[in-house]
Amino acid sequence: MNSGTAWAALGTNLAVGAAVSTAVLLAAFAVGARLRLHRVVDIAWGLAFSAVATATYLLSAGHGDPERRLLVAAATVVWGLRLSAHIARRSRGHGEDPRYTALLDKAPGNRTWYALRTVYLLQAALVWLISLPVQAASYGGGPVGVLGVLGLAVWAAGLGFEAVGDHQLARFKEDPANRGRIMDRGLWSWTRHPNYFGDSLVWWGLYLLACTSLPSALLSLASPVAMTLLLTVGSGKRLLEKHMGDRPGYAEYAARTSGFLPLPPRRQPSEPRR
Repeated sequence: MNSGTAWAALGTNLAVGAAVSTAVLLAAFAVGARLRLHRVVDIAWGLAFSAVATATYLLSAGHGDPERRLLVAAATVVWGLRLSAHIARRSRGHGEDPRYTALLDKAPGNRTWYALRTVYLLQAALVWLISLPVQAASYGGGPVGVLGVLGLAVWAAGLGFEAVGDHQLARFKEDPANRGRIMDRGLWSWTRHPNYFGDSLVWWGLYLLACTSLPSALLSLASPVAMTLLLTVGSGKRLLEKHMGDRPGYAEYAARTSGFLPLPPRRQPSEPRR
């Protein structure tokens, strides 16, 4: 791997990235506090990554490899804007997310300022941490090699998996005949969380693009690890399954369907062999 990372310039970018992510989440807080609807933070999540990637692309001009800079910025913006648009469409006409209601019910004092600390500022910090590969890749020297191409392939697979899973679920919910039923078709028959699995792949792909040197690879490794843990044992899969656990048919669905990695559905003892 090429060791030509512009470390001093990257250090400045890390500070700017923190300011940009905080600014986006503070703007989301202002909207959420005014509407008394803190689920807007989920829409801001993808927008914040897109903003950090755009700022990084502009700041890194003259430092990193131009092709790598453009690829990593475009990949992040495409992922972030698609995710934000999807969540905005999905949230339209709905009230507060039960996760945030449960969290804010525990507020020891003013709920609004508690939301600022535990929801918005926390997510700003996570955006900065998880965007480390985007920032590091933009200052890496050397052309995009085999590892970079592999990273783009993993990113594309993740984006496709996430987008298809979201589309399948949206179509399923649009059919009145499916009201009260558990989605167990398409990608959802192979994993209970195709969107979360795709998200994880996206960030492992971006991480590979940042592996231009050993220090850069080590710096960026926290990103895909943090995202994967967030999706599997943090606020993603764990909380959603806790919310879904009492739904009729969910226990049977969980018993036959992989929790994260896509795997063929498990045959239940009562099912005949095909």
